[in-house]
Amino acid sequence: MSLFRRAFIITAIAALTACGFSPVYAPGGAGDGLKGSILIDEPDNRNEFSFVARLEERLGRAQASKYRLRYDIKTEAKGVGVTPAQETTRFNLFGTVTYAVIEQGTDKVLATGKVENFTGYSATSLIVSSQSVTRDANQRLMVILADQIVARLIATSADWRK
Repeated sequence: MSLFRRAFIITAIAALTACGFSPVYAPGGAGDGLKGSILIDEPDNRNEFSFVARLEERLGRAQASKYRLRYDIKTEAKGVGVTPAQETTRFNLFGTVTYAVIEQGTDKVLATGKVENFTGYSATSLIVSSQSVTRDANQRLMVILADQIVARLIATSADWRK
């Protein structure tokens, strides 16, 4: 390893520790104690299933839940690519999730928020292909929205977690 590379790595490590960087899930970190402590409301449809699966992948399944996550998902597809023959060839799928973190036992709302994002997909003339790409776009959008919520929960958990 070159002297320059070693100096760069040492400087980078020093800068990270000086700015207060610490691993999120380390003891005392912002995400410490979130793993397995949030019971997520049960899904009722395919989008909610994908959403909850991603949240549980990131936060773990609730074992000794101190908190409950309530959510409401809204999606809307809008045509954005139109041919001269007025056929829509591309869609943007917009999604919004409003959520609340609730303390188990007291039902006290500890945190609320709203995340929004979108993804796109191409329309096809085949019904099976069209259903497949639409389903895939919905699943991608649910992963994006779930990841945004996890990031917000980690960032704000020090304010509402006991």
